[in-house]
Amino acid sequence: MIMFLLFMDPLHNFIVRELRTIQKDVKWFIHDFTYTDGAQANEARLVNIAQGPVRGYKEQNDTLFAFYGIPYATAPTGDDKFKAPLPPPQWTEPFEAVNKYVVCPQIVYMSLGIDLIQQEDCLIANIYVPDTEEKNLPVVVHVHGGAYQVGYGNLMTAKQLIKDKNIIIVNFNYRLGAHGFLCLGTEDVPGNAGMKDQVALFRWVKENIASFGGNPDDVTINGFSAGSSSVDLHLVSPMTKGLFNKVIPESGASLSVFSVQTDPVENAWKYAKMLNYTNENNDIYDLEFFYKSASYETLTSINILNEPDSTFYFVPCVEREQGEERFLDDAPLKILKSGRNHKLPMLFGFAEMEGLFRVPLFETWFSKMNENFADFLPGDLKFSNLKEKEEVAQRIKEFYFGKKPVSKETIFRYIDYFTDVIFAYGTLKSVQLQVESGNKDIYLYEYSFVDDNVPLVPHTFVRGANHCAQSMAVGDGFFLNAETETIDFINMKQVMRKLWYNFITTGKPVAEGSDLPTWPPTDANGGPHMSLDKTMKLRGPLIQQRFLFWDAIYDKYYAMPTAPAPPRPKTKTKL
Repeated sequence: MIMFLLFMDPLHNFIVRELRTIQKDVKWFIHDFTYTDGAQANEARLVNIAQGPVRGYKEQNDTLFAFYGIPYATAPTGDDKFKAPLPPPQWTEPFEAVNKYVVCPQIVYMSLGIDLIQQEDCLIANIYVPDTEEKNLPVVVHVHGGAYQVGYGNLMTAKQLIKDKNIIIVNFNYRLGAHGFLCLGTEDVPGNAGMKDQVALFRWVKENIASFGGNPDDVTINGFSAGSSSVDLHLVSPMTKGLFNKVIPESGASLSVFSVQTDPVENAWKYAKMLNYTNENNDIYDLEFFYKSASYETLTSINILNEPDSTFYFVPCVEREQGEERFLDDAPLKILKSGRNHKLPMLFGFAEMEGLFRVPLFETWFSKMNENFADFLPGDLKFSNLKEKEEVAQRIKEFYFGKKPVSKETIFRYIDYFTDVIFAYGTLKSVQLQVESGNKDIYLYEYSFVDDNVPLVPHTFVRGANHCAQSMAVGDGFFLNAETETIDFINMKQVMRKLWYNFITTGKPVAEGSDLPTWPPTDANGGPHMSLDKTMKLRGPLIQQRFLFWDAIYDKYYAMPTAPAPPRPKTKTKL
């Protein structure tokens, strides 16, 4: 039994609905369906992959073949549990691909009474295949979100996109939290285990997807939130060249404040102390031993999603050279400026009011922001002294709130602040640098459609497009119950799926001769961009004044992420 985190953001809504859907699925799976005894066996499809034969099935009232829980790699254990993944298992008898409930260890915090399987060996993939004999179908690999701390492959699916069009979709689990992103720079804890899991999955797809009818040379990677941050980071990784052809990051970027640890060893010390680690000798190998010895329950026992500086402790890091593959060999900013990034077509953007992500904390935070706004500055800024930090904080506060306090009357400025800090600035800076590096095929958007069923912004009579609202329009309907969706939202989902499908198949969101507005690539200044609402409108630079304001701040105060310093040589134990 696993309890799932109650997100303080709109993703909580569809997570709860998805988990409740799984509850129904579990009952159906146990009582109404038999894969192996033939009593009620659904139509099956047998596929031969490098590991052995795999059997998937059509689910009840579905037209897709689903292959659940296929191991694409093996998570190392014991003293090696923070290392890169190992090769997957092999078999000779058909693998029954029916287990959709395996998830990686993660923060435990809300129970819905669901029999999900939280386990160390959690590196599994799920493949959705249309009922067709066609070969070389376009492939989409979806990276789930959850701040790098929570989530699982099937957190959001896109079955409807497959039903409408012949494409194959793959989603998967990767290690989370400390298990995936502890980064000490030692031989046993080099860092980025979770990102190396993702790379292993991409390599598995390259090797095996043709067996399912997919084209290994036509792969689009997409993701939402931390998944969006992930896919943008893959563009600056030396490990991923040639593994995919197009990229769709949805609300998150490689330069987002939460995407890369500024000082991973310091984060490891801080979190260890939160777990009552008391050794004060500052020995990195003692710290390593603590983490190696800690149980999964211990390492996932503290909620770190609501830090005021918008960081999440355990996220990707710059790795130290140790003679093995590194996911990140330098800070993303430096890689982008050097032009070493992979230059591929991108459909890139965010929702208009991403900062609604932090509205559930408004009643707790607004008075604290008035008392000491500096505590809420993004965690990837660095100042020479406290006075300088407070001066910058005051300047930022005045930019957003003027002479007014953070209050119910200025809640939209609160939303704008967290929109920019967590999502918008990092996205637009990533776009700018990628265009300047020579990538001329980036299609930028802002999603601003709001359905009438969306709750009002507290203390107002206005609705806003929340964090990852565009992902929920493209994916299957966990954000709103299908029974209560308005005609406007149904139409919007059709348009969004058409745009995404066009990009997946052609590298452009609007095909030539389409009845949709012409959508050219963006320039380095963040324009043009497409406003995605009930009607699509091509506009100029996106939130340019706010971007330029933050760009001046970051140009002066950015704390460049660095790799851990080389640890001292291990002392040999005397016999």
